[in-house]
Amino acid sequence: MNPAPRTLELTIDGRKTEVAEGTTLLQACQAQGIAVPTFCWAENLTPLNVCRICVVELEGARTLVPACSRKCESGMIVQTESERVQLSRKLVLELLGSSVDMSLATEFAALAEKYDAHPERFGPRSPRARPGEREAATAGHHHAGDGSHAESVAQEKKVDNDLFVRDYEKCMLCYKCVEACGIDAQNTFAIAVAGRGFDARIATELETPLPDSACVFCGNCVGVCPTGALMFKAESDLRESGQWDESRQKVSDTICPYCGVGCQLTLRVQDNKIVRVTSPADHSVTSGHLCIKGRFGWSFVEGGKK
Repeated sequence: MNPAPRTLELTIDGRKTEVAEGTTLLQACQAQGIAVPTFCWAENLTPLNVCRICVVELEGARTLVPACSRKCESGMIVQTESERVQLSRKLVLELLGSSVDMSLATEFAALAEKYDAHPERFGPRSPRARPGEREAATAGHHHAGDGSHAESVAQEKKVDNDLFVRDYEKCMLCYKCVEACGIDAQNTFAIAVAGRGFDARIATELETPLPDSACVFCGNCVGVCPTGALMFKAESDLRESGQWDESRQKVSDTICPYCGVGCQLTLRVQDNKIVRVTSPADHSVTSGHLCIKGRFGWSFVEGGKK
């Protein structure tokens, strides 16, 4: 019989609380009903504290600390909305909003309003990069701009398969897709971060098109993307044509019919067509992850190819 975990006492926003040893500050805040914003965190992935929107102020610490990965310690005194925290979050939001298309990131607009963030103060975004331009960038070689616009990751969509599209002008480099493709879920390692600095980007090996890469099209990267940079092609096509309408959509749960594992699927349906398939992150079988059949193999429901 395993002994009960040791408990720790700390103070969050003036309230004393007890948590089990190993609990992160984010988990402690969530248990107290304290909202701490996140972009790169997911309950089914290893926290990498990349986006820095979840930082909180820890008394005695030189810098703000990422709540998603910092473990609680006895005697900690934490502030989640201090003046320093608010200023940091405001700047993070402005830098993200000026360089990345965050229009489909569900919490971004509300957070920008809450923290009075104005990404437009950096100027209009730079024009879209030419196809292959960002991929050809040499690490460490940068050209100073003229100050007329804010540098951005704007570029054309990558559409090289029938299952999902990669719209990297919406990519905030949260690393979620890399984690889901790697050790946290699929263990395929088909994608990684290439480049350095502002030229950093998500890439396949040697920029190989997805169908020729190690990708197995499980779509777990799509399932964890917070900004719409990775999206079902069916959804992308509807959005481009102006027909995507969540008010006309129904959401229902079912069990994947392909094998005996028992993966739970959450289907989003519009006009009797499945437009998105996910799985709950807290499901005991899937932990939110699926294979290619569960995520994309549903065309037979609509009378398509089996």
